[in-house]
Amino acid sequence: MATAYLCVLIAAIMPLVFAGYAKFSSKGYNNSSPREFLERLQGASKRAHYAQLNSLEAFPPFAAGVIVAQMANVSQAYITAFAVVFIIFRILYGICYINDKSSLRSTVWFGGFFCVVALFVAAILHSRSFMPYLN
Repeated sequence: MATAYLCVLIAAIMPLVFAGYAKFSSKGYNNSSPREFLERLQGASKRAHYAQLNSLEAFPPFAAGVIVAQMANVSQAYITAFAVVFIIFRILYGICYINDKSSLRSTVWFGGFFCVVALFVAAILHSRSFMPYLN
């Protein structure tokens, strides 16, 4: 389980990495008014900011998926595999976003989303209270 928990931590930190790139890849960052600065960004810096926002949106379902799968006693290997693949997809997503690879970015986004869905589906299928006739 430690690997899956590490993946949750990485997913929590990932938005900070994209925010750092957005803020420090352009001149003139002012910590007194960071939101105004971010609104004026252009190009790769602006896309890094958007990758940060999307990473913040993707974190809660992923973290919940790992926790719910663990609570439902889903195979540790299954949880770990989908957690690691999710992180790989999310890193690739950020790289594609920053480098303006929109079609590839969308494809990788769906890969990460699939990992989250797979964690929840596994939890549902392993839940005795949800589907007692399958046990």
